[in-house]
Amino acid sequence: MSSVVITYCKPCGYLKRAEAAAALLNERLGVSPELVPGTGGIFKVAVDGDVVAAKSRAGFPDAEQIADAVAAALV
Repeated sequence: MSSVVITYCKPCGYLKRAEAAAALLNERLGVSPELVPGTGGIFKVAVDGDVVAAKSRAGFPDAEQIADAVAAALV
């Protein structure tokens, strides 16, 4: 079984965004990601240690984009 980890910036208030992504991953893929609090504005999603989605200067990936990226990595 693959490991899916969502690391989010706790002080920035990104927990709700991480929870929304986790809920969609659970619903759509049957995956229960680990939510890991961080700092420094971080928001990234990793599958088996490889980052598949992350916040960038352009903004955040939405929950659908995250689910698609994780699904592609799990194939």
